[in-house]
Amino acid sequence: MSLNLPAGMQINAPIQPGYETILTADALALVAKLHRAFEGRRQELLQARVARQARIDAGEMPDFLPETKHIRDGDWRIAPLPKALERRRTEITGPVEAKMIINAYNSGADSYMSDFEDSNSPKWDNQIQGQVNLYKAIRRQLSFTNEAGKEYTLNEKIATLQIRPRGWHLDEKHVTVDGQRVSGGIFDFALVLFHNAKEQVARGDGPFFYLPKMESHLEARLWNDVFVMAQELIGLPQGTIKATVLVETILATFEMEEILYELREHSAGLNAGRWDYIFSCIKKFKKNADFCLANRGAITMEVPFMRSYALQLVKICHKRGAPAMGGMSALIPIKNDPVANEKALAGIRHDKTRDANDGFDGGWVAHPGLVAIAGEEFQKVLGERPNQWEKQRDETFTAADFLNFQPAQPITEAGVRNNINVGIHYLGSWLTGNGCVPIHNLMEDAATAEISRSQVWQWVVSPKGVLDDGRKVTAEMVRGMIAEELVKVKATVTAQGEDTASYDQAAVIFDKMSLTPEYPEFLTLPLYEAMD
Repeated sequence: MSLNLPAGMQINAPIQPGYETILTADALALVAKLHRAFEGRRQELLQARVARQARIDAGEMPDFLPETKHIRDGDWRIAPLPKALERRRTEITGPVEAKMIINAYNSGADSYMSDFEDSNSPKWDNQIQGQVNLYKAIRRQLSFTNEAGKEYTLNEKIATLQIRPRGWHLDEKHVTVDGQRVSGGIFDFALVLFHNAKEQVARGDGPFFYLPKMESHLEARLWNDVFVMAQELIGLPQGTIKATVLVETILATFEMEEILYELREHSAGLNAGRWDYIFSCIKKFKKNADFCLANRGAITMEVPFMRSYALQLVKICHKRGAPAMGGMSALIPIKNDPVANEKALAGIRHDKTRDANDGFDGGWVAHPGLVAIAGEEFQKVLGERPNQWEKQRDETFTAADFLNFQPAQPITEAGVRNNINVGIHYLGSWLTGNGCVPIHNLMEDAATAEISRSQVWQWVVSPKGVLDDGRKVTAEMVRGMIAEELVKVKATVTAQGEDTASYDQAAVIFDKMSLTPEYPEFLTLPLYEAMD
């Protein structure tokens, strides 16, 4: 099937029946205009990340920016929010496949973040079929029938939709303009906005977005400028778009107020994206001989650096009239094991109780079965109020609070093996097109896979990468465990009736990504190049 493409654009991917409803000439023209206007700045900002990392590798530590002190000291608030974003006690997230969209919409959550990023494997068909699915869902036309003949349809009452495009570092390799790949984020954003924004405005529930992986207020400024131009081009009043920023990098913590300020006409607050945040800390300080984190399971929201970051986010958001959203607990319901299930549900309650008492206005869950439990804990604190924007925190946090990386121990053989097992299992699923995978009773996505391989890399490199039994973590030790854990992963996958073909490749990739001397910035970049 041929498409009517704008001058200078090429698409190097199969156009399946139905894709032409999304890949229209006018929608692709918006992609091309945004690309030509902003690609140069995107590349400059990505190069600024590289330069900043080189300075950190050389010993520089992050701090608040002196040149933006006037913003932190200024008297300003974000623009008023629409009613649809006033109540966000429970938010659920998941990839853009039809069954997931329907289940999330119907889950009873206040809000549903439909994800083109971390929980979605970015195969071309996933991205475009996801756009088709959202187009239908927004118009209440989406349905799905599984292999057993069970039909899924949308309820009358559904969650408010928010959409997460890909981060600034990710390309859409199948689409080029003037010979350059387009930004994955701009591609996702432009298509969904062009086709759905006016429909969403008419229904009173959008267009709303979540913005991932930013490392500076200048990256937020770029998104804001994209919003301004896109609204002008498609005829939306300025400020119609609202976006929540995931604070999931250590560097963004030092620029929370500046990020809100840059997006103040379009801001819907900040979210404490905990898993990518831990990954970011490991990545940024990977060459710091004094830095080392304990087993992933020991890095909870209650350790010093995570606690400071979360409370700072609440403080900044409420100071500026913005929602403060709690992050994701990866726990999920456990079938056929009542004791383990009760333990998981207790963990969810603890997580949401803490967030509600701290002042968060809501929090994320990974499974529809957890919406009611999370909602109950926010109900206990908020009562009939839709949010607690009025709650002000008065702590003063310094750079040292955000950089207090405890605990450094324990690092255990079981912890190393768990990282390897999760990494291989997730990568194998990702390569086949599944980016959201339940593993060992946790819902894993790209962020947790990034933590897994990054911790292994650092434990090998760091002099502090020593097991609690005194053994140093080495490449030889890890390679032996990779072979052993691959056998276990394949046995698990086989027992679930799934094909194991991709898992040998996944083990090779995990070996390369966790043991190569030069640390790869993102796991998903080489993986994306390897996939069709």
